[in-house]
Amino acid sequence: MKKIMIIGATSAIAEATARIYAREGARFYLLARNGERLEAIARDLQIRGAAQVDFAVLDVNALETHGQVVDGALESLEGIDLALIGHGTLPDQQASERDPALALQEFTTNALSTISLLTHLANRMEKQGHGTIAVITSVAAERGRRSNYVYGSAKAAVSVFLQGLRNRLHSSGVQVLDIKPGFVDTPMTAEFTKGFLWAQPGDVARVIHRAVSKGKTTVFAPCYWRWIMLAIKAIPEFVFKRMNL
Repeated sequence: MKKIMIIGATSAIAEATARIYAREGARFYLLARNGERLEAIARDLQIRGAAQVDFAVLDVNALETHGQVVDGALESLEGIDLALIGHGTLPDQQASERDPALALQEFTTNALSTISLLTHLANRMEKQGHGTIAVITSVAAERGRRSNYVYGSAKAAVSVFLQGLRNRLHSSGVQVLDIKPGFVDTPMTAEFTKGFLWAQPGDVARVIHRAVSKGKTTVFAPCYWRWIMLAIKAIPEFVFKRMNL
């Protein structure tokens, strides 16, 4: 049975992914800010077939606790087959433009906390000699746009970090997966007007499950975002900077 650590386990995509693995009888160690939600998700996963569900409250911005958190998961699960990092916030871009402290706070949550956790996980899983580290980033990392460049630059930092980590860990047998969702209908995007490009958390969860099983390195979720972002990246800068994207 798979031993799975999930950071940001109360996010809609992470929860949908956990439900897939619960049906396969996986063991879980869940981490997030909201203890009540964690408890409810743990009960739900057990009903769905999970063999074990332990959980703990985590403030991802408390960077000094990350080593202890990873060690706690390793002890609970007796090893980690899959570490899924799915936490994040969607910044108010205009507020972040006005307030450098807010911009840095959002960058810490969406980039630095993930990089810290990845470093602890990599060091331990490298010694373990197997497993998958999977991180939910975003298609926003593909090109800086005026509407969300604080968020996009944070996710881009994580994506580049994952590239280097993948190169480092390849010989140790540890898979590193970058998951890049497009628009997803979640509580974080509740105020957005939805259109035909929007996916459901379960759609992304199925992409993640398939990518892990096939040993993928980078996936767009849904897959059509790969072509959308290729088109956006191909726009010349002298044109792009005049566009309101």
